[in-house]
Amino acid sequence: METSGPFQARDWMLFASVAALWGSSFLFIKLGAERLPIVWVALGRSGLAVATLALVPAARRSLPWRAWPRVALLGLVWMAVPFMLFPLAEQRVSSSMAGMLNATAPLWTAVFTTIAGRRLPGARLVGSLLIGFLGVAVMTWPSASGSAASWVGVALVLAATVLYGVAFTLAGPLQQQYGALPVIWRALLVSLVLQLPAGIVAGPPADVTPSGVLAVGALAVLSTAVAFVAFTTLAGRVGSARASVAVYLVPAVALVLGALTVHEHVPLAAIPGCALVLAGAYLTGRTQRPGTSPRPGTSRSTEQTTDHQPTERYAPT
Repeated sequence: METSGPFQARDWMLFASVAALWGSSFLFIKLGAERLPIVWVALGRSGLAVATLALVPAARRSLPWRAWPRVALLGLVWMAVPFMLFPLAEQRVSSSMAGMLNATAPLWTAVFTTIAGRRLPGARLVGSLLIGFLGVAVMTWPSASGSAASWVGVALVLAATVLYGVAFTLAGPLQQQYGALPVIWRALLVSLVLQLPAGIVAGPPADVTPSGVLAVGALAVLSTAVAFVAFTTLAGRVGSARASVAVYLVPAVALVLGALTVHEHVPLAAIPGCALVLAGAYLTGRTQRPGTSPRPGTSRSTEQTTDHQPTERYAPT
């Protein structure tokens, strides 16, 4: 049951787990992409995540056929394409930069939910979005003096986060109707099917290293399957809005892990840029969406939420 009071010990454990697992995904992607072909990083991530979530009974609940077109589209824009884009990007930019740019996902989601609602955004929402996109400009400015490859990497990460914005505009109603885990598991199945032709064309990897397999395994099992389950459980206990605050820690985790484990250089301008992105994302999340209002007799902190509702604004990598 959702609680509106202070986090309990289990809540804090889930909160920390989500931030750590999603933040570490960028390091796992980078390590996997350095040792395995990109297509096999994506295939391994989808396949092992599908197998892991299949062990969770709630994920195997049936869905009506009418939900499948939207689930299939979700698998394409949330998983199949981004799972390929991030490894490609991290051959050109650092894992810490990818993690920081990933924080733009809630900004893109706000844009697409506004478009889907066919309403002009309010002044506060526009201001929040401008702050966030200013942060993107500041964060990516060091690439202006870098190579063309770094610009390509930035563009690939931003393309993935734009797709996250589309995905979560679709995912909110699906998750509320049918439950998070059944939708996520089937979307991952769609992702796996869509990636299989590329894997067949590429053929089996010529040089499989244990470190590459371990990195992809950790990415699939921990940062994808377990992180989704942990987040969904936390959202059911404390509410989606409160649970989604864990996303604000993801860039910091990615930055620290990249610097400590693979000695990545973080441009000085990236730090204030990341701070602006996080501020914009936080303010965007706090700003009431056009056409929405709190339920009568409830506050945002006490609205009922179920385990069917992961956040509508943020996405794991």
